[in-house]
Amino acid sequence: MKFGLIKSKIEKCLTDSYLKESFKKDIFIFSELVLKNKTLKEMYYMYDELSSSKGYSDDFANEFLNESITTLKESIKNLSSNSINELDLWLSEIETKNIYENIDNLVYTKNLNLESRIKSKKFILESLSKSKKEEYTDMVKLPVSKIVDVANKTISDYLSSINESEREEVKKILSEDNDKLLVKYEVLKESTLDKLNDLKSTNDDTEVTSRINQTINKLNNETYNRVNYYKLKDLFTNL
Repeated sequence: MKFGLIKSKIEKCLTDSYLKESFKKDIFIFSELVLKNKTLKEMYYMYDELSSSKGYSDDFANEFLNESITTLKESIKNLSSNSINELDLWLSEIETKNIYENIDNLVYTKNLNLESRIKSKKFILESLSKSKKEEYTDMVKLPVSKIVDVANKTISDYLSSINESEREEVKKILSEDNDKLLVKYEVLKESTLDKLNDLKSTNDDTEVTSRINQTINKLNNETYNRVNYYKLKDLFTNL
């Protein structure tokens, strides 16, 4: 997955969860996977810079773009596949368009025709040369700078809201080998489904039975990722 699409998914995930109970958890994961990874953090910032109105002169905008693309290409070479895999797993269920496609077209040039690259470069240069006062925004969106600020302030709050064993569990899940975690997820999923079916068979309340059935259906249709593993473990513990 290209980084522009990853960044687009992150922003949608954090924006959508801003007023939901999942925001603290998502912002914590964002910090662990992006803000604490020097290369990803720098790429995240550079994509922001290249997509913002700066009021640069034409010559400076062109030089800034060329240097930024060179740096981004080098950063991608230094990224571990595990870093991208972690992000893919977290964002697997997020659907959104790639709002940074023009930057990706200059960073990932393989199999991309020259005309598309020229059009993308022209679009970015026009944006960099545009005055900030001319910048037009037609959608309500949580600014990335705000997200980072909230992340830095929220992580400590989130960690302090759970006990020590839960904190260790979150950190363990984020760092554990993915293949091993996948096996654990499948075992835990079966055990959770067994528990839910047992509860359903011993319950006569129609409303409760309906909710149990909804949970069973959701689990059956759910696929593995680290976030789902964390939620599943929490569900199993509280059954």
